[in-house]
Amino acid sequence: MEIVEAREFLKHNHHGVLVARKRDGSLQMTLVSPVVGADGKVTITARESTYKVKNIRRNPQVSLLIYGEKFNGSNYIQIDGKAEVIPLPQAMDTVLEWHRQIRGEPANWEEVRKKILAEGRIAIRVTIERVGPQNRTRGS
Repeated sequence: MEIVEAREFLKHNHHGVLVARKRDGSLQMTLVSPVVGADGKVTITARESTYKVKNIRRNPQVSLLIYGEKFNGSNYIQIDGKAEVIPLPQAMDTVLEWHRQIRGEPANWEEVRKKILAEGRIAIRVTIERVGPQNRTRGS
């Protein structure tokens, strides 16, 4: 699989698991709703106070498992990359774009902005470095 194929998959599939590293090196996994931005980076959102944000700030190397509506052995991809935490107020436009892709156009954008601020919701952007699964031949 190529990065361009992963980006295309992300346009239509928004169920995922983010894998970050805890301080002791063990894995921390969180359900997320990833989208792909116009720049090709993956976007998720989180409250700034969550463990995933703290873990990513300490070690930005993450993995994402993204799967479709029908969970089966061929309807998923893995992305490995470097994450960047974007705090408010810089994150507002990115979080609003994430909202548009996941939930569609709201009746009132001002209410959405207020909720983002009240929750302390930030953006996490992941630069895709590797994707999978890779096709393997016998013996690999």
